[in-house]
Amino acid sequence: MSTHGGADPAMNSSDQAAGAQTGEPLIIDVVSDVVCPWCYIGKKHLDDAIAAWSERGNPAPIVRWHPFQLNPDMPPQGMDRGDYLQAKFGNPQGGPGYQRVIAAARTAQLAFEPQNIRRQPNTLQAHALIAAGEQTEQAPIVDALFQAYFVDGVDLCDEDALRSVADGCGLDDAQIQAALSPDSLQAIAARDAQVRNAGISGVPFFVIAQQIGVSGAQGSEALLDAFERAQATSS
Repeated sequence: MSTHGGADPAMNSSDQAAGAQTGEPLIIDVVSDVVCPWCYIGKKHLDDAIAAWSERGNPAPIVRWHPFQLNPDMPPQGMDRGDYLQAKFGNPQGGPGYQRVIAAARTAQLAFEPQNIRRQPNTLQAHALIAAGEQTEQAPIVDALFQAYFVDGVDLCDEDALRSVADGCGLDDAQIQAALSPDSLQAIAARDAQVRNAGISGVPFFVIAQQIGVSGAQGSEALLDAFERAQATSS
């Protein structure tokens, strides 16, 4: 997969041009799912790219997370993980393709314990909790959900477990309750549909300063290159 230009209409906002100007923080929009292993790896690549970018004296980018459900038709209660992998890959352990994911996670120096995962969840509620962090900071919630799923094997359909994750990230009871309300979940589903209608069909997908798209977990160097090109375009 390769980087390409073009703003994503699903990400439009009043500050769409902001962040690509020299001296101002880049705005990075990330389309991701918390049960996508390549998104987990891509988050690590993004963190590494941001660290390198900041070391060069640039202001830290503003990162905004957007929902994408790998399995939008997944039942609310999820399904058995082995059954899911059998249906998707023809192998209840995931087969050779999943071994490549495990190897990529190890290369990225990520803790990754897929054998702990027992349920393949519907991720609408998890995305709602990430959205609840938009007014504060989303990254800790994203990190905590990745940790819960890919390392600890937490069932992300379990509302008590989700509440525990959110509480640990600083969301209060009122924020959590609002995030998990039917209206909130409906809004998240609509945002997911908006992203798909914009032409994004795979994740992770990164949009840098509304200008440069990077599809897939290509690595920190690909993201750094996109940062540089976005900055150069507007300077």
